[in-house]
Amino acid sequence: MSDPLQQHLLAALAVAAPAALCVAFSGGPDSSALLHVLAQLPQARARGLRALHVDHALHPASTQWAEHCQRFCAALALPCDVLRVQVDSSKGTGLEAAAREARYAALASQLHDGECLLLGHHRDDQAETVLLKLLRGAGPDALGGMHALRPFGNGQLWRPVLGCSRQQLRDYVHAHQLDVIDDPSNADTRLARNHLRREILPRLLQHWPQAVDSILHSAALSRAAAEALRVPWMAALDALHNPTTGSLDAAGWLALNPALREPLLDHWLHARGLPAPTTAQRRQIEFQCSARAGRLPCIRWAGAELHIWKGRLWALPPERVIDPDWARSWQGEPLVLPDGGTLALADVGAHLATPLSVRLRRGGERLKPAGDAHTRELRDLFQHALLPPWRRAACPLLYAGDELVAVADRWITERGMAFFEQAGARPSWQPAR
Repeated sequence: MSDPLQQHLLAALAVAAPAALCVAFSGGPDSSALLHVLAQLPQARARGLRALHVDHALHPASTQWAEHCQRFCAALALPCDVLRVQVDSSKGTGLEAAAREARYAALASQLHDGECLLLGHHRDDQAETVLLKLLRGAGPDALGGMHALRPFGNGQLWRPVLGCSRQQLRDYVHAHQLDVIDDPSNADTRLARNHLRREILPRLLQHWPQAVDSILHSAALSRAAAEALRVPWMAALDALHNPTTGSLDAAGWLALNPALREPLLDHWLHARGLPAPTTAQRRQIEFQCSARAGRLPCIRWAGAELHIWKGRLWALPPERVIDPDWARSWQGEPLVLPDGGTLALADVGAHLATPLSVRLRRGGERLKPAGDAHTRELRDLFQHALLPPWRRAACPLLYAGDELVAVADRWITERGMAFFEQAGARPSWQPAR
C-alpha cells in the first residue's frame, strides 16, 4: 500500500478504539477522499462503515448533491442516509453558524451508541480555525483548535486526517479520479473562512512558508496550557455555580485570574447551549459586574444575552419579541406560552369546569392572594418573590372575566382557589429556559 493517505488511515485505525464508523459525507473533496480510502480498507468495513449526508436545502442543487452522495456510496457498496434539515437563522448568529448547528444536531441524532462520526477536517482547516479564533480574541482553549477526538451524541466525533494536508486529500481525489461536489459557496470570499483561505493565508505563506507548521505548533502549546488551567477553573465553577438556578456568582467570577475567568465563562455558556462573547463583550460583562444596586445590566451578542441581577450572572437565549395583547382561553390543557414556557394543571387529565383567560402583563395589575389581608400590586409581588425581570413579561396571568384570579402558580385569589379546587389540581408554570 503506497498511498500516504491510505497508510495514514490504516495506522489510525490500528490504534483507535474498536468502534463502528460513520462518515459525515458532504460529497466535497475532503470527505470524498476520506470515505473512498476507508472503503478500500477491510479494517474499516469490518466496523460497519456507513455515511450520513446532510441536505441543508440552502442551495438549488442540494437535492442533486444528496443524490450524488447516494450514488457515490452505492458504487462503493456502502449505505448512505440523507438527513434533511431546516436551518433556523433567526438567532442572529449568521447563516453559516445556523447551518452548522443544524447539521451537527442532525448528525448527533443519528449516531448509534458508541459509534464514531468521522469528519474530513485536515491540518489546513486546523490552521484556519486557529487564525479565526485568534482574530476573535480567543484564549488558550479555543486557540488549541479542533479536537481530534471528543464526545459527540451517543458516541465520539473523530477527525482522523487532522494531521494530513489539504493537498494530500486533493492528490488522492485526482489520482483516483473521484467525482466530487464543487459547492460554489466555498468561493465566496465574503465569508470569513473563505477570505482567510483564499486571500490571507496564501500571502502569509509567500513570506513565511512554514506558517501552517508554526500555527499548529502554537495550537498544540495552547491546548496544553488550556488543559493545565482546566483543573483550577473547574474547581472555581463548582464553587460559583448554582445548579438550581444555573447562575454564577458575579463577584466570585470577577475575582478570578483572567486565565481562569474566560474559559470558565465559555464553558458555562456552552453548557447552556449558548455562544461565547467577543473580547469587547467580555470587558463589558466585567465592567457591569460592578454596576450600582438597582440597575439591571444586560449584555447581548448574537445568539445570547447575559443579565447581571442580584449579584449573579444569568445567561439566556435572545429574548423573544412578545405581543402584550396575546391571550388564550384555557381549561387546564398544556398551553405553550409566547416565550416557549408552558402552563398546565399539575395533574394530567384534570380540567377546569369554566374556562379562564390567560393573558400577559400590561402594567398596573393587582390582586389579593388567598390568606392575605391586603391587595398587592403585581410589581411588588414579583420583586419580593425575586422573580427574574426577564421572566415577568411572559408570566401567565389567569382571568375570570376581567378579574385577575391567579398569577401562574405563584399567587391565587380566593375565587381562583375555588376554580382549582373544583378541578382537583393547581396550575403549574414552567418558564422558558
